[in-house]
Amino acid sequence: MPQQTIHPPGDKIKKAVKELSELLLKEGEKKRRQLLLQVQLKYDLSPQECEFLTRQFSEEKP
Repeated sequence: MPQQTIHPPGDKIKKAVKELSELLLKEGEKKRRQLLLQVQLKYDLSPQECEFLTRQFSEEKP
């Protein structure tokens, strides 16, 4: 029996990035880590996807 997902491959990470961006604009930077965890759980992201979001939305940019 094939494993079914709620979101097509790649779609959930796109939605997660969009939602996190919008939340950060509304909520501000103070809750960055909390918002990141909220989005990761909501979209049931894989460890690799979570790491991607963490890297892309880290407070320190080179």
